[in-house]
Amino acid sequence: MAPYRKLADLPQVIPIFPLDGALLLPGGDLPLQIFEPRYLNMIDDAMAGDRVIGMIQTKPGGDRTRPILQSVGCAGRITSYAETSDGRYLITLSGICRFDAGEELILRTPYRQLRARYDRFEGDLARDEEREAPTEARNRFAGALKRYLNRRELDIDWETASTAPLEALVNSLCMGLPFEPAEKQALLEAPDLMDRFDTLTALLEIDASEPDDDRHQVQ
Repeated sequence: MAPYRKLADLPQVIPIFPLDGALLLPGGDLPLQIFEPRYLNMIDDAMAGDRVIGMIQTKPGGDRTRPILQSVGCAGRITSYAETSDGRYLITLSGICRFDAGEELILRTPYRQLRARYDRFEGDLARDEEREAPTEARNRFAGALKRYLNRRELDIDWETASTAPLEALVNSLCMGLPFEPAEKQALLEAPDLMDRFDTLTALLEIDASEPDDDRHQVQ
């Protein structure tokens, strides 16, 4: 991956891929299948440049063809790329840094582009990959996760999860578990790793406290 050591290394104008329910976090890897023509065009242009695109969710309301964007997204770099025989692209985006969505540019490209403001998230470039949660908090989290997975008839590799660094574990669960878009946004906007860990634990516990019928209702 390119050595993004300071904010000035990051592109100030980035193409964006609005996709609800898809969460990219700094340090995380997000596999994507691209098939819509405008986003195939976006990937072509990104591959010819710095390979950076911004993942961002949308807000309710607005034009279906040009939805209102959330205020915070995450920039990622294409670190894996393959093309299928039917013209789809299979890519992996590796998260670099979150951004505040600034001015959207009016350009002729079929995809949208905006100015990314990274200042608030400078800490994303200097993540503490050795950070661990207190034993009591990790035990509480593990209990909540087991109840969540059992309730939804999901499973994970518990041996790997028990030994994984906190950042890798939190990123993979936040990105991979089937949370609602608003919950994904809350995880994205958590100020730092420990806040995200606490938010994730709270979401798991809230799910476990809801009657079974409630979790099937559309939010």
